[in-house]
Amino acid sequence: MIVKRSVAISGHATSISVEDRFWDELRRIAARRNLPIAVMIAEIDADRPAGGNLSSAIRLFVLEDALARRAAD
Repeated sequence: MIVKRSVAISGHATSISVEDRFWDELRRIAARRNLPIAVMIAEIDADRPAGGNLSSAIRLFVLEDALARRAAD
């Protein structure tokens, strides 16, 4: 299920809409890296292409992390 969530990124509020599984995995990634989820999202936001959608960038980030971990196994 897609859920809209509000987060503060670099001092400004924004909302993102991602499925629960992506959100849960993003939280796990942040925990593995010892980062607050807002910091993780800010990093994803800073790295996404200009005009790119933040929710899509989060999904791609989670996918890339999963693929990298799979390749490492």
